[in-house]
Amino acid sequence: MAKQQMRIGTRASALALWQAEWVKAELEKRYPEMDVTLTKIKTQGDKILDVPLAMVGGKGLFVKEIEEAMLRGEIDIAVHSMKDVPTIFPEGLALRCITEREDCRDVVILRPGVKSWKDLPQGARIGTSALRRKSQLLHIRPDLQMVDIRGNVQTRLQKLTDENLDAIILAAAGMHRLGYTKQIGEYLSVDVSIPAIGQGALGIESRIR
Repeated sequence: MAKQQMRIGTRASALALWQAEWVKAELEKRYPEMDVTLTKIKTQGDKILDVPLAMVGGKGLFVKEIEEAMLRGEIDIAVHSMKDVPTIFPEGLALRCITEREDCRDVVILRPGVKSWKDLPQGARIGTSALRRKSQLLHIRPDLQMVDIRGNVQTRLQKLTDENLDAIILAAAGMHRLGYTKQIGEYLSVDVSIPAIGQGALGIESRIR
């Protein structure tokens, strides 16, 4: 008997692929008769890297092309970072499952020699393009200079050096999943930086008809 096919749509970044591969492994563990494959899809959010997301449509840009592929029948399910999932779904699609949440906190990656983001000098340059992170840190340290950085986790880590930044802010979950835990300088308390809604959890979307 031929195996049942399941096609997972995913972005092609290292983190998105890790997440999709994890879902693939969990499905195959529970349904050994199923043949699960990945389909990589480039989204507008992956293509537009020189403009802050808030100026070009927000985080929904990371799911639109994947949803369109699902509506065309090219994939069966999609794996998203929940923080990127809009609250309204296209007709015919729905969120079916949310995974157990990883560490939801934001983290700081600091330049060598600095032990805490609070020890950064006046006017320190902080890399992040998230309005949420900018506003919360500036509330505590209005002297900080916020520098917009976009790209995948590896790209943003490299910008710490390439753009002469004092620190960058990322999500703990992505750092853990990609094996970069040792590069984390500090975990930000939720009293300092409230995490994005759904940060650290994965959502599985599918057709409903």
